[in-house]
Amino acid sequence: MKIGFIGTGVMGASMAGYLTGDLYVYNRTKHKARGLLDKGAIWCDSPAALVQEVDIVFTMLGYPDDVREMYLGETGLIANGKSGQIMIDCTTSSPELAARIAEEALEKGIAILDAPVSGGDIGAKNGTLSTMVGGDAAAFLTVEPLLQAFSSSVSYFGLAGSGQHTKMANQIAIASGMIGVAESLHYAKSAGLDVERVLETIAKGAAGSWSLSNLAPRMLSGDFKPGFYTHHFLKDMKIALQEAEKMEIKLPGLALAYSLYEALSDDEKMEDGTHTIIHYYENDKE
Repeated sequence: MKIGFIGTGVMGASMAGYLTGDLYVYNRTKHKARGLLDKGAIWCDSPAALVQEVDIVFTMLGYPDDVREMYLGETGLIANGKSGQIMIDCTTSSPELAARIAEEALEKGIAILDAPVSGGDIGAKNGTLSTMVGGDAAAFLTVEPLLQAFSSSVSYFGLAGSGQHTKMANQIAIASGMIGVAESLHYAKSAGLDVERVLETIAKGAAGSWSLSNLAPRMLSGDFKPGFYTHHFLKDMKIALQEAEKMEIKLPGLALAYSLYEALSDDEKMEDGTHTIIHYYENDKE
């Protein structure tokens, strides 16, 4: 089986590293694929060239516009793909766009799955991501072993777009949770407590969470390297708020989280991971 992987950034490079067989890769900046190339992956000069070589294509991109161009553009995957292929988009993107891509691909005999992941850089490196899938059921059964290669949990939710809707639910939970983590540490520090001991203690109780265990220590050490970029998180929250508006439901917690992240500096939003939200409190922003 020949597999293609497009988008070898913070997450994609680690995910692709778990796939076995002939691996073809493309990234806008070739040096980000260097680790995979050194291990035997085959470089392709364009997505169009890659899709001609493989049976299955994974994509891990940045924004919905990137996904739209990659799949629906004249030089993109569907236009240059062939009947029988399976394409799996692991980008967190718009549920509506995922459904549209699946519909257009079907006309050419191509099966599309929207399969966003959660777990950040740690999950990608350790092969313990949670993967949420929507789209063609038969295609899912075919590629499920590949998804399991970099995941500790793979769940299928139904029609195209349902994987993206599930990821939105995931991001909504994280958004409010990250605010809670940052406020907890800020409170403990302001009270004059040993914040590291407080963190160690509360992480073992009902307050325990993935963010508290994995990202709070980074907040305390001043390590804001991105496991997941803040500007991508803002993108995700905006998509969720737009979807909520379409469904005519209110998500005040998500709206608050979005506003606090939006108040961060441009550098914090573009360069740091999501745990940079602690800066909002350290700078006494209101």
